[in-house]
Amino acid sequence: MGKRRCVPPLEPKLAAGCCGVKKPKLSGSGTHSHGNQTTTVPSSSSGPLQNHQHTDGNNGRENVSDLTLGPGNSPITRMNPTSGALSPLSRPNGTANSTKNLVVTAEMCCYCFDVLYCHLYGFPQPRLPRFTNDPYPLFVTWKTGRDKRLRGCIGTFSAMNLHSGLREYTLTSALKDSRFPPLTREELPKLFCSVSLLTNFEDASDYLDWEVGIHGIRIEFINEKGVKRTATYLPEVAKEQDWDQIQTIDSLLRKGGFKAPITNDFRKTIKLTRYRSEKVTISYAEYMASRQHCFQNGTLHAPPLYNHYS
Repeated sequence: MGKRRCVPPLEPKLAAGCCGVKKPKLSGSGTHSHGNQTTTVPSSSSGPLQNHQHTDGNNGRENVSDLTLGPGNSPITRMNPTSGALSPLSRPNGTANSTKNLVVTAEMCCYCFDVLYCHLYGFPQPRLPRFTNDPYPLFVTWKTGRDKRLRGCIGTFSAMNLHSGLREYTLTSALKDSRFPPLTREELPKLFCSVSLLTNFEDASDYLDWEVGIHGIRIEFINEKGVKRTATYLPEVAKEQDWDQIQTIDSLLRKGGFKAPITNDFRKTIKLTRYRSEKVTISYAEYMASRQHCFQNGTLHAPPLYNHYS
């Protein structure tokens, strides 16, 4: 068992990319080794294995893949247009289990949409929201279309107060993910926003001391040039890609810029931190429904009002 801690140790603020762009099959160029046997893993520039690298000397900034580190359950909620109160909504598929008392809420995603909407339309930024302002490591992810293609994902392993952290990483993930052009007004109606809060950080005993679909992982390693690198995946990535532990580790190594053949001996040198994630996702349509009291003259593009915040 690894040594458990609620949040990561204090460290410089890190920005990282966490989400894959495509779902490639693990066959192609690059090495994938089990013991003395070497197979291949993909090196497609369009998939999760693109080299979003982190160098400790690079201003503390990290790019890694369904986890992007950058600038961190109650039911899904809708705003009651008459009272301004929040009422339960049905939970979209893939969001956190409502049987647990989680910190992350749909209102956090609504706040991210507010921030992005106001930025794109040139309105003043919304007032501070009512949800907790406790510090958490966090990620903001944008996906688009019916197939929910990744459109931006950036977050931080350094705990940030949620109000300022979500505002900062909303814009960073939407506008500054180096894998994509900045989001535009025209894309808003097709967007999905996810907020992930990271918890239960543990130092793993080795590179296999974690579970696919349960843990997110962050690896540290020394590359072939003697430079320290890091890379991370949120908990859902390996499961979505249908990878086993070895495939996930090798994908992260390639993502972190490791270019040499990957051997089992080298994997044993990796320092791995595992963690869990609370996640909630809403669509732009659900966001607009929660802000329907803001509609003016029947138009969809009415600016959000701020009286629903304290």
